[in-house]
Amino acid sequence: MTQIFAHRGYTASSSENTMSAFIEAEEVGVDGLELDVQLTKDGEIVVIHDEKVNRTTDGSGYVKDFLFKDIRKLNAGKQCGKRDPIPALNEVLDWMQSNQLICNIELKNDRFPYKGMEERVIQLVQNYGLTDRIIISSFNHYSVVYSYQLAPDIETAPLFNERIFMPWVYAQSIKAKGIHPKYSRITDKIIKTTMENGIAVRPYTVNKDVDLHRLLNINCSAIITDEPVKALSIRKQYPG
Repeated sequence: MTQIFAHRGYTASSSENTMSAFIEAEEVGVDGLELDVQLTKDGEIVVIHDEKVNRTTDGSGYVKDFLFKDIRKLNAGKQCGKRDPIPALNEVLDWMQSNQLICNIELKNDRFPYKGMEERVIQLVQNYGLTDRIIISSFNHYSVVYSYQLAPDIETAPLFNERIFMPWVYAQSIKAKGIHPKYSRITDKIIKTTMENGIAVRPYTVNKDVDLHRLLNINCSAIITDEPVKALSIRKQYPG
């Protein structure tokens, strides 16, 4: 059965990449979460998508220029009128002890090559005993390969928004067990062939009914979506 991943949590009533959004995603019954991590000036792993805090918080500036104690003072819940701090990754992993969700951690290091990010993330995952429930992804494929080298027991999956010829061959060549393509850039035939070759396919960010039906109909490995409730409802039409 196709797994449903909530993109940055369930954001219908909570702001993206907040603990509120993650908790609500679990409550509506998703199989997994997708979240983004970056490093603060003092090396703390925080959950936020943009390199700057401007869009999602009441602050301004680059994540990399904040000390953790200062970035925690910002309100990441402003989009939904709540008070939510930017989570530390260890908060999320600690909370995951209470559920069985899978978590796709996207390393946001394609613009700023955060030194030591892979080591810090992997160490936390191992400390919490979650190696079998974590997928590490990134548009920075060097980072994906390095993550595998550091921890072969944690699944890796390159992100890409371009068409790749025989993506299962590419994934196998870098020891990745999955690929995370842009949904509109991969065909049904390529998805099926990739899965037949033992590589999971988890397209992003799938929100329209027609696209959800398309991917559920071919039993795609997983779907990363901003509309998890809709996706879960439509999935009921495709038992398997």
